[in-house]
Amino acid sequence: MPFDDTPDPASSERGCPKCGHTETDVGKISTTGGGLSKMFDIQTNNFQVVSCVHCGYSELYRDTGSAGSDIVDVFLG
Repeated sequence: MPFDDTPDPASSERGCPKCGHTETDVGKISTTGGGLSKMFDIQTNNFQVVSCVHCGYSELYRDTGSAGSDIVDVFLG
């Protein structure tokens, strides 16, 4: 069996957990909760979405008012 020296993206220290690419896009989404907020369409949950530009893999992070660059650092490792 030949030796494959291609780095495994999942074991990489930095980059997208799926493909290893390092370019990201950050967006925001809001969702309703349960009960009355759902009935009246009041969006009480806010998230930042960090997506890999290359493969589209995305992770949601609860928006706590912190800087977007901190979240990208968590996504990239």
